[in-house]
Amino acid sequence: MEDKCELCFRTPVRTTEHHLIPRQHGGAMGVTVWLCGACHRQVHALFTNEELANFYHTLERLREHPDMEKYLRWIKKQDPQKEVTTRKSNRRRRR
Repeated sequence: MEDKCELCFRTPVRTTEHHLIPRQHGGAMGVTVWLCGACHRQVHALFTNEELANFYHTLERLREHPDMEKYLRWIKKQDPQKEVTTRKSNRRRRR
């Protein structure tokens, strides 16, 4: 789907549906948003599904996390058609 990412606001980008509360934590029928692939991968690289379910279940809370703020400042400068590589955060790797 070509659209606008609800997290980074880049357009036109191909978007995927993101469950704000992960399906495995009861969010199967919950609120969803449309994120570009880069932002969707970044969200899951930074946060566990448990963290997403317990606290980071709104776009505002996602945007307020310091690592996500830094990422969003960077991604907004990137060409929407550019393929972006995502790595799991050091914080998640240590768990």
